[in-house]
Amino acid sequence: MAASDEAAEETKETGVAALPGVYDERHREDRLPRAYTLWLVGILVSLVGNSVFYFALGWAASEYGGSVAALALSAITLPRVLFLLVGGAVSDRVSARRVLITSDAVMLIFSLFLAAVAYSLGAPPLLLIAAGVVVGIVDAFYLPASGSMPRRLVDKAQLPRALSLRQVGGQVINMGGGPLAGVLVGLAGFAGAAVVNAVTFAFTLVVLIAVRPQQHVPPAPKTDGLLKEALNGVKVAFSHPVLRPGLWLTGAAAGFLLPVLSLLVPLLAREEEWGAGAAGLVFGAQGVGMVAVTLVVVKRGPLGRPGLMAASALILAGGGVLALGLSPSATVAVGGGLVIGIGNGTFSTHIAPLVLASSPDSHLSRIQAVLALVQSFALLLMNNVLGALVDLQGASVTVVVCAVTLVSVGLTGLASGPLRNDRTGLTRR
Repeated sequence: MAASDEAAEETKETGVAALPGVYDERHREDRLPRAYTLWLVGILVSLVGNSVFYFALGWAASEYGGSVAALALSAITLPRVLFLLVGGAVSDRVSARRVLITSDAVMLIFSLFLAAVAYSLGAPPLLLIAAGVVVGIVDAFYLPASGSMPRRLVDKAQLPRALSLRQVGGQVINMGGGPLAGVLVGLAGFAGAAVVNAVTFAFTLVVLIAVRPQQHVPPAPKTDGLLKEALNGVKVAFSHPVLRPGLWLTGAAAGFLLPVLSLLVPLLAREEEWGAGAAGLVFGAQGVGMVAVTLVVVKRGPLGRPGLMAASALILAGGGVLALGLSPSATVAVGGGLVIGIGNGTFSTHIAPLVLASSPDSHLSRIQAVLALVQSFALLLMNNVLGALVDLQGASVTVVVCAVTLVSVGLTGLASGPLRNDRTGLTRR
């Protein structure tokens, strides 16, 4: 359809004639800024390097047994959780862009050093654990800064589309990263994976140097000590009328939705004797549903009021989880996986921009740190709790418990007026 025809169609719908040039100008404003697109390319390239490196780290550590492998991966998670709040405070104080540039430069140098040592000595356990610790510490500073960058690069009204585009890219990399990592590690080993990681960090570093924030966000005033500023981020997050219920919903999704796929689906498939193929189809159906919703949001923007959609999406996802737990056959389970993906995609594409847009300018990175901490803690805790419950009551009962919890939390979210009525992304541009 030509622009003139679209303008005429808009005149029919609104009763207001579209002036020449106004339609094109408005849609030009809808486009995401070039700075955001460039930054997103850099971030996705970096994710490719991370995917290869994490696989290589786990693969190399598995040679020494399960305990060493678990210790190497825990060496990433533990320092990340311990320093997340401090990383967010530093980013708010000195600017997210500087933190990202510094973090990328550190990881570039460290990856080259790691490649050289691994090429000479191989990959002994101590080297792998040390690598995990360094990555975890850098991640604690990098993740809050990176999470706040979309707010610094795009207008608040564009956040749903911007974050959905980032999510689509991440999903594609997650699907293709594993096979790519397996091939690279098979050809070049741990040292080769470190070199690939260094190359991606070098590319991302160049991008970050070139990109400049488009939205003015002043740095947080240095009124308190760094630790006090970090804890202040927690206080602000859980006293805010929109952020507080938004974080609780996010924690519930991390604790009762994510483990359904990663932990419970394989256990349920074994319990019901569906086989690995059926479990894979459930995973695939979930991915299809999630990517489909995300692409719709990239194209059209938010599907409704973000808090209302996020809470409703948890209820929908809970329904899919319930269908999964009560499935009489693998075919019904695949259908449940599709519903779970639609709910999960709707939830993530609306809650993330809502949290970011609702964060005070002075606390952007600190709120992102709290968000990451809530997700990490909930996932770490509930993986162990749900695993123990499976041993006691079976996978089907555990999946039903997750479903009931998700529906209950979604209904509680709908009861929050500030969350339900927020209109982030729906303002007239």
